[in-house]
Amino acid sequence: MRFLWVFFILLFIFDFYVYRVLKYVLAAKSRPFRLLILCLYWVFSGVFLLGLAAFPIIPFESVHPAFKSYFLALLIGSFFSKLLACLFFLADDIRRGIIALKRRFSSKKEKEYKNGEPVSRSAFLSWLGLGVGASLLGTFTYGFTNKYNYQVRRQELSFKNLPDAFKGLKIVQISDIHVGSFHDKAAVASGIEQILSLNPDLIVVTGDLVNDHAEEMDNYKELFKLLRAPMGVYSILGNHDYGLYAIPQHFSEDRRNGRIKENTEKLIHLHEHLGWKLLMNENRIFEKNGDKIALLGVENWGAKGNFPKYGKLEKAHSGTENIEFKILLSHDPSHWDAEVLQNYKDINLTLSGHTHGMQFGVETPGFKWSPVQYMYERWAGLYTEGNQKLYINRGFGFIGYPGRVGIMPEITEIVLS
Repeated sequence: MRFLWVFFILLFIFDFYVYRVLKYVLAAKSRPFRLLILCLYWVFSGVFLLGLAAFPIIPFESVHPAFKSYFLALLIGSFFSKLLACLFFLADDIRRGIIALKRRFSSKKEKEYKNGEPVSRSAFLSWLGLGVGASLLGTFTYGFTNKYNYQVRRQELSFKNLPDAFKGLKIVQISDIHVGSFHDKAAVASGIEQILSLNPDLIVVTGDLVNDHAEEMDNYKELFKLLRAPMGVYSILGNHDYGLYAIPQHFSEDRRNGRIKENTEKLIHLHEHLGWKLLMNENRIFEKNGDKIALLGVENWGAKGNFPKYGKLEKAHSGTENIEFKILLSHDPSHWDAEVLQNYKDINLTLSGHTHGMQFGVETPGFKWSPVQYMYERWAGLYTEGNQKLYINRGFGFIGYPGRVGIMPEITEIVLS
């Protein structure tokens, strides 16, 4: 509750600061136009301030999930766009404060010139701050249109010890479905069609099927049951699949563990209903023309933050010691550095998800950036250490922010050679 009021006060301060600058830059405009813009600004800002103030009394479980998702996303987007704009305004205020002190010694007015006409630095920085803030909010809003913009990323991975019978094996990986966030069944169906059109030999789902509850899948079961491949569909659990984040904080440890067990059992039955083979710290061995490869799957194991460590790689690895080529499904990529690279040099390929690329960033040839990289050094795409490779899927779904900016939802097509 305290955090909520701190957030409210900060947002109000930013709103007032932006309002003050808007009045300044619109001073030369006609009175009707100026009043229209300022009224529209306070209507927009007032909706979020009132909504934030009403948080403690609104029964959010009765609010439509889509409305709640978009409202919260726009609230956060508005907050950070105004924060960024206010940094420019603050820089200008500091500059003007310094100039005011200097005026004791000099009356010279500082001006910048553009196309031969004077433009005060205050006006320039004010417009720049408003432009940058509006651009961020606009980009954030535009990202709503990309949440179902599925991109197929093809990876050809070569391994010296891959058995001949499995060369050319096509694996399709999806991760972080977060079905509880979906609001457009037809759009999700298009993603399923894209997966099936790739004609994979094997499909793997690397965790976070739901946000919290198995019931989220009720309206999408028949859709995801369409996923089929000759070698099967194999899946693992991610941190969200245990229902951890929907358990009230006041629950005792025993009650909390009971709820986790209940949620996990429901998820296990859900995977069975979908026809997927859920790997709970276990393995499957595939044989073809006398050659063998092993697929290992562990429960969630995270080395960062407070993410659960339910994974038992030693158990999943047991029985595969004599299999030359191994693929590991592990939801959290931090597991690779913390345990796989350290103790399991015979695991050739690890497939992970979890980060979503934070659903926000920049990816161009030769350059890749997202805020998530300040927590996860390895956060999207392919990484190689010696003879071992890690691939991190950017996520099929979304959570929190109902959109994607720069980091599109991903279907990974992996061909082994």
